[in-house]
Amino acid sequence: MLDIVTVESPSRDKVLIADLQTIWEASVRETHLFLREEDIAALYPMVADALQNVDKLLLAQQNGETVGFMGVDGCKIEMLFLHPAYFGKGFGKRLVQYATAALGAAYVDVNEQNTQALAFYQHVGFVVTGRSELDEQGNHYPILHMKRLS
Repeated sequence: MLDIVTVESPSRDKVLIADLQTIWEASVRETHLFLREEDIAALYPMVADALQNVDKLLLAQQNGETVGFMGVDGCKIEMLFLHPAYFGKGFGKRLVQYATAALGAAYVDVNEQNTQALAFYQHVGFVVTGRSELDEQGNHYPILHMKRLS
């Protein structure tokens, strides 16, 4: 059974952030095969900052163990990462359903080369509405902008 737990900003301690970075890295190494080692190393500290500052941080927990997380700012899903052992079990879908229904999330950006994420978001009702040639760090990893259709 999946539980979704919201973590308020004051409760986001270094231990939690480190645990979530570990999940992030495992997920990225499984899905972001286009990234180089130096890209992952450069992103790692940015992930901690993003986790600390995202408006809504949701944890996906099974039997009290955190297996993934989602960050939502306003109406945009800023991050969604699951430990690879939990891919394909419906946890990502449940997080998106919660974010869209309870938080009004309707937008997400996806790396174009991350075909698994693109297929996942299309499966849960998002469509591509635009494309940027560079990612947020100015790297040549195109970003697809997506919107959820009701």
